[in-house]
Amino acid sequence: MSRTPMLSSSIGRRVRRLWRQYGIFWLGAIAVGLTAVFYARLIDLGYNAFLGLQKQHWWLPLALTPALGAASVWLTRRFFRGAEGSGIPQVIATLHTNPGTSGARLLTFPILLGKIAVSFLAILGGFTIGREGPTVQVGAALMFNLRRLYPRSNAQIERQLVLAGAAAGLSAAFNTPLAGIVFAIEELTRSFEARASGVLITAIIIAGIVALGLNGNYTYFGTIDIGAHFPDLFAVAVVITGIVTGIAGGVFGWLLLNTARWIPAPLRHLHAERPVAFAALCGVVIALVGLISGGTTFGSGYAEARGLLYGSEHLSVFYPLLKLVSVVGSYLPGIPGGIFAPSLSIGAGFGNVLHMLFSDMQLPMLIALAMVGYLAAVTQSPITSFVIVMEMINGHALVISLMATALISSRVARLFAPPLYEALSLRYMAPLPAPTASPELPEERSESEARGERDS
Repeated sequence: MSRTPMLSSSIGRRVRRLWRQYGIFWLGAIAVGLTAVFYARLIDLGYNAFLGLQKQHWWLPLALTPALGAASVWLTRRFFRGAEGSGIPQVIATLHTNPGTSGARLLTFPILLGKIAVSFLAILGGFTIGREGPTVQVGAALMFNLRRLYPRSNAQIERQLVLAGAAAGLSAAFNTPLAGIVFAIEELTRSFEARASGVLITAIIIAGIVALGLNGNYTYFGTIDIGAHFPDLFAVAVVITGIVTGIAGGVFGWLLLNTARWIPAPLRHLHAERPVAFAALCGVVIALVGLISGGTTFGSGYAEARGLLYGSEHLSVFYPLLKLVSVVGSYLPGIPGGIFAPSLSIGAGFGNVLHMLFSDMQLPMLIALAMVGYLAAVTQSPITSFVIVMEMINGHALVISLMATALISSRVARLFAPPLYEALSLRYMAPLPAPTASPELPEERSESEARGERDS
């Protein structure tokens, strides 16, 4: 008779242990997948609404973009401090400090909601932002807040939750589960400590399954057909593409990390003292660039990159430079929004330009190389970059060339600037200051000084 209560108690303890070990992570992964799908559809809804308004009134961005840019910055600074930019630097900062303390500042539910709502407002205004980076912070925030389900949470559990949520967010956003695993290892932790984590992998798989169940089985950019034979100058094209995109991505990183060296002093003062007005001014620049480009620089650039891959889009040779200006203008004010998708679009534009030099090569092949090259140059995470692009285009036949291009471009970019996300994460290692300058707009101090503060 006494064995039944003992057996019941033993089963109960085992169930609770399995729930804490796996169940909470799986519950969080389901929530991340559902949220990623909702977020993607919300951003598409906002951008389609902007396109509809722009087609009816070509001049509307001149008023709408500055107004919504100013509103986005005001809301972010007033209510959602910590939601600025892509969100990946905030996740890195949380993982490399005390996750309980940093997560309570950077991964709260208000920041999660603000990230989604304000980026929707910005894309409604035509700002050049992506949703993939923000989905990383949203996923990390969702999982981090599940720590309350543990009777005794600790730093290790919190770090695992943040890492799994961030990786699952990227996986669900791009439908690239392998890239989610590599992203967690290479970009977020900068080590291979997480490579044996079955919980991390299952969380990524579950989030991906949820996204697939709602969106269907798809690849982000579809499947490109490159044939079985490569041109004679293919190796030369890989090297040149890596160098060109490495320089372009390195310059982009330098611009974001060294604003004090190239932004005129009056504009820096405007940003520090009147950030809402600075955002409106950036909105004017983005609207003008968008009108000059025929509307192609508005939004994330997904449609333009996909159109180039399939030959349905014909863009100017100036498109990558105009898009780069628009991305910088969207990022400097501190509006919530990512640079993953815009970077892929800029890379596609460079591939289109390089096709003038390698006209005997298939355009989709060059575009794939340039996309991975520019993304690797911006993030300086070559493995993550080539895995993302390979999964997005189902380009397994190009795996070696994608790897080579990513490696070359990331090394070239390192000559101009340190890894972007890691450098920006230094600004989140300590509590955010009172609302003055944007936390993602570096002040007049060197990166070595910032790193020295962190180390001390």
